[in-house]
Amino acid sequence: MAGGACRRVLPDLVKTLRREAPKISNQTLPSLRRAFSLYDQINLIDSVPEDQLRFQGYTDTGFTVNGVKYEGSLLIIDNKLMSWSPKRFSEITVESLSIFQIVRPVPEILILGCGRHIEPVSPELRRFIRSTGMKLEAIDSRNAASTYNILNEEGRIVAAALLPYGETLQ
Repeated sequence: MAGGACRRVLPDLVKTLRREAPKISNQTLPSLRRAFSLYDQINLIDSVPEDQLRFQGYTDTGFTVNGVKYEGSLLIIDNKLMSWSPKRFSEITVESLSIFQIVRPVPEILILGCGRHIEPVSPELRRFIRSTGMKLEAIDSRNAASTYNILNEEGRIVAAALLPYGETLQ
């Protein structure tokens, strides 16, 4: 008897569902890539304090930070942006990062943007960075910019040294 009742109720339920059109919302869902991936997009958050730097884009020759386009390599320390001399990965040396011997407070982490590809960091450079009290994250420059945004937005003391994305080991 229960099976018979189910057979009569189910067709009525299907008819009711067909008559009621689903309500469609025009709201868009947040991008899961933007929310959860460091690798596919530079993280963009609308409400960032004026004194905080945020990468908004990159090209093969430079970066866009807080709406301003910069050409060449960049060094960011304590939310201060400056031009950085290395033009290719082979030019990144202890000397090119020597400013970290005097910077206070010491950044928790140095994000090293290697250009288009992740490159192995020399033991000498790793020792130097460790001697300053920083951790090192060497990744391609696109992901370095995104990682910087996320850590900076979290209020962490972070530094970044980035070659333009188009740079390679040569």
